[in-house]
Amino acid sequence: MTVFGGIDLAADPARTAVALVSDDPSTGRVHVESVRLGADDDVLLDLVARSTRTGVDVPLGWPKPYVDLLQAHANGAVAPPPDSGPDWRRTMAMRRTDLAVRARLGLVPLSVSTDRIAHPALRWAALEARLTGLGMDCRRDGAGAVCEVYPAAALRAWGLPHRGYKREAAEAREHLVAALGERLPWFDWNGHDAACIASDDVLDAVLAAVVARESSGGRTERPAVQERDLALQEGWIHVPC
Repeated sequence: MTVFGGIDLAADPARTAVALVSDDPSTGRVHVESVRLGADDDVLLDLVARSTRTGVDVPLGWPKPYVDLLQAHANGAVAPPPDSGPDWRRTMAMRRTDLAVRARLGLVPLSVSTDRIAHPALRWAALEARLTGLGMDCRRDGAGAVCEVYPAAALRAWGLPHRGYKREAAEAREHLVAALGERLPWFDWNGHDAACIASDDVLDAVLAAVVARESSGGRTERPAVQERDLALQEGWIHVPC
């Protein structure tokens, strides 16, 4: 039995959800083993340590041009760009993987350098440092113990509704939970469907764990050869093939 973790990471531990799913190779079935809303850093560290791979719903890195700009800016050595228009600013806002998701699925991930998603990303940066210090392989391209996920992109790739299920939309989540079971016949909610209907954070954590399982089996989009070095710095969103 192999287990995979899922983390819907928020800056606030009270709004961070985690899930654990098991993969039974003898039956080909995937079962939700546990879910939880409310997870501090120690809970997250334990989940990653227990899992073969953990899907994390947060950017694992920042755009390289943005990082380079901040370093140059701190040293007072910014090279003037040809212009500071939207095309130049977009290179600071979007990672290579964000652009790949947009090109494939028409979805635009939140910008880790210009949006509030930066707050949970900063939390993850601290967690990554602790995990690395414990000897965990936290390569940001997803080849190690963790992989970056984007639940809406996974739903879109599976041909399922990917919008309108957040916050108070319990009825939409109920339909989505039922549809996910039909779309993935090997998946078993194992009695945890009610928790996912009650909380979109818990649902996203379960989706993150399922994508981690798909990633571990080589069934997610990977960076091209020429993108691998960049993915190790910026992170890479794993989307089911």
